[in-house]
Amino acid sequence: MSDDPAEEISAELDAAQTPKRGDKVLGWMGSVNRQPQLIEGLRRVRRALPGDPAFGDPLSTAGPGSARAIARVADRFLDHQPGASREMSLGALQVWQALLERTGRGRGTQEVTIMFTDLVGFSSWSLPAGDSATLALLRDVARAVETPIVDRGGHVVKRLGDGVMAVFPSPDRAIDAVFAAQEALAEVEVDGYRPRMRVGIHTGVPRQIGSDWLGVDVTIAARMMELGGDGNVMASSATLESLQPGTLDELGVGVKPWRRAFFAPAPSGVPSDLGIWRLRLRRP
Repeated sequence: MSDDPAEEISAELDAAQTPKRGDKVLGWMGSVNRQPQLIEGLRRVRRALPGDPAFGDPLSTAGPGSARAIARVADRFLDHQPGASREMSLGALQVWQALLERTGRGRGTQEVTIMFTDLVGFSSWSLPAGDSATLALLRDVARAVETPIVDRGGHVVKRLGDGVMAVFPSPDRAIDAVFAAQEALAEVEVDGYRPRMRVGIHTGVPRQIGSDWLGVDVTIAARMMELGGDGNVMASSATLESLQPGTLDELGVGVKPWRRAFFAPAPSGVPSDLGIWRLRLRRP
């Protein structure tokens, strides 16, 4: 300790200023990390990288020990708010996951058919309808949709608000369940609202992790559903090619190839060589 009080005061002031300077540096780094232009630039880079640019959302997944497992751990340390550091980290993991999928290490071994469903216009209806009507509708929809799934050997993996994710041991059962569910759904009405359902179906070899199914094939099935627009049933060529001969005729289902609009971008998360088909019941 110095005998000069002035030196002691000076030392104390320097010590007090040090953390303030550190705080300023951290604050500057934080502001740079949050710059919208930088974040958007990194997102554009991610869209050009191999793999799914939506990596980091619940549908862009793989098994434990893979990039997705590490992403779940990293997510505890990365701020959930948009940030440059988050985009850079997810971009690196996105590329790694793409390499795993390309070498076959991101997939499972059991072929299943994955189905996603979603109600068209549900959000815009539910807000003014209120909680009671919304819950009544969801109960009726669950009964109409999930009963045919279970009756035909499917398994409801999870409920996703106004939709479900389900898996089937065969595509034949999945397609049968879809149109049975649509028939039952046609009888549902709450406060004048008749729900319409869009569906995506894809057959592949995702990984089963506990009660969940994860992997690129799950992503593809979800993207198929998104292409369903105002209430269509969409299926991948992988699903149609796995059907037993005569299944579509027995069910009275016709298929048409899906065509994207001339200037529309290719659907993300779907391999460019994978065919996309729209399924409809044939009119009598």
